[in-house]
Amino acid sequence: MSIATGKGKGWHELPVLVVVALVLAVLVKTFLVQAFFIPSGSMEQTLHGCPGCRGDRVLVNKVLYKVRDIRRGEIVVFNGVDSFDTEVPAPAPANGVQRAIRGFTRLVGLGAPGEKDYIKRVIGLPGDRVACCSDGHVTVQAKGSRTAVELHEPYLYEDDRQVFCAAGTDAQCGPGAPGVLVPAGRLWVMGDHRGASSDSRANGTIPIDRVIGRAFVVVWPFNRVKTLPVPSTFR
Repeated sequence: MSIATGKGKGWHELPVLVVVALVLAVLVKTFLVQAFFIPSGSMEQTLHGCPGCRGDRVLVNKVLYKVRDIRRGEIVVFNGVDSFDTEVPAPAPANGVQRAIRGFTRLVGLGAPGEKDYIKRVIGLPGDRVACCSDGHVTVQAKGSRTAVELHEPYLYEDDRQVFCAAGTDAQCGPGAPGVLVPAGRLWVMGDHRGASSDSRANGTIPIDRVIGRAFVVVWPFNRVKTLPVPSTFR
């Protein structure tokens, strides 16, 4: 009677383990958490990202907004197809191998997002009135309130103080001009690097149902690992 030693058994199981790991990765990416690469500098200094440098990679919670509403100050990733201008065009893969690699990394949530995905900070909720500027600050008049509050935003990398209000832009916005009313079911979003951000000032509000989730932590590079809490500005 011979006794099986099990030698080489692990190699036979390896393909099964790989498939299981891929299935789990796809399920997590689809329903729970997804990784996103920051390709532009529109969210500096909070998030680093620019052509030719090591862009931050963040994790996005895709479950949170199924159990509670979005809040001001949170950083969200959303689908901007047909509404938002592309800040950093994604170069097309040069060959079939590169296309396959890009498709695989996106499938498991490790690749760079497509041109349709954007990351911004929520400034105005449905029913809010947002405007700029009051002593150089963006103001938010919350739904149901009669008073507009100046936002003091120490997290900004650069603030170009671009004027916007219900009356128009620039010279059309006089002192006390009414803010832009955020429609029901939509959000007013802005970048933390205002001088390099294509956001609601240029593209208008975004539909809440296009929000993919909340960015809650930077996981790469290792020297920039940190959480992304709501700033005290919004508390």
